Amino acid sequence: MKVVLDHLTKRFPNRDKKGSDVIAVNDFNFEIPDGKLIGLLGPSGCGKSTTLNLICGLESPSEGKIWFGDDDVTKLPPENRGVGMVFQNYALYPHLTVRKNIMFPLQNLKGDQKLSKEEMEKRVLKAAKLVQIEQLLDRKPSEMSGGQQQRVAIARALVKTPRVLLLDEPLSNLDARLRLQTREEISRIQKETGVTTIFVTHDQEEAMSISDMIVVMKDGILQQIGKPQDVYDSPENLFVAKFLGTPPINVFDGEVRDGRIHIGDEDILQIRGISDRKVWIGIRPEGFVLNPDGRLSLDLERVEVMGRDRSVVAKHPALQGETIRAIIPAENQVDTSKAKVRFDVKKAKLFLFDYQTEERLLFQVEE
Repeated sequence: MKVVLDHLTKRFPNRDKKGSDVIAVNDFNFEIPDGKLIGLLGPSGCGKSTTLNLICGLESPSEGKIWFGDDDVTKLPPENRGVGMVFQNYALYPHLTVRKNIMFPLQNLKGDQKLSKEEMEKRVLKAAKLVQIEQLLDRKPSEMSGGQQQRVAIARALVKTPRVLLLDEPLSNLDARLRLQTREEISRIQKETGVTTIFVTHDQEEAMSISDMIVVMKDGILQQIGKPQDVYDSPENLFVAKFLGTPPINVFDGEVRDGRIHIGDEDILQIRGISDRKVWIGIRPEGFVLNPDGRLSLDLERVEVMGRDRSVVAKHPALQGETIRAIIPAENQVDTSKAKVRFDVKKAKLFLFDYQTEERLLFQVEE
């Protein structure tokens, strides 16, 4: 089911009644393709969950429309939209078994949609098998792990065969290993069912690992849409560049002068296409190449060995932040007896941003 958000805006009144309304979602335009898994990504308070609540009908938009395929669902109540919702805290009924928790949405169907007990049992078993908990149907939530409870919540959302599946921070209550396992399960389930899925998270690694496309938000405003790797490799502004990536991108105060990028007194790269100006320079952690004669010198703090990689922790006067992290292959040896470490920079991992607007500046590299 294709989902279209057309100039969607949501305002909340200011609680202290001073100043203007709070705009949680600001003129949001986006088309979610049929059968895709979309990651809605951004920091806390950026409007992700509000957008999800607007799609499912728990909130009404101040302006704009929501379309499911050719149907305008903007004013439809949640129960008539055909959505399945999985909440952050699972929202399971503690006094009911897994079977009855999953069956609950089916028991509320009325009219032509009402099902026989046998049909409900079939659907419950099918949903339970899909999330691989069919052997746990007679347990209660308190007798299950967090990951198992999350699967129950997903099965309950899927049992009505929804047109759209909405997941609001579904993994935040799980430990690291269980998060990894459960996000793989969500990806598998989505591919098996083919249901259009919107996955809200502030964890960019989660979003990038399982999403067909990601939508990055800030302060209610859509910042960038695209395939995860495309957004990572081609951020449209400094916010997107800083938000995506672990460790985060290293940002320097620099300038373009006479066709060359300068960080401090050092000439990093020769380019064309940008006039002389002050810029923000972003270098991904994996964009550093260890070279004793490299163009960029950093003040060495320490080296952390991480199995397959080494993380060189350093400082620089022009850095916007406390430390630089350069990720290099484990076989590269760093002379820790020296106060300085030198690098060249991979041109594909270096980005320039306007000093005022923070929009990305495109340039060509002189070979």
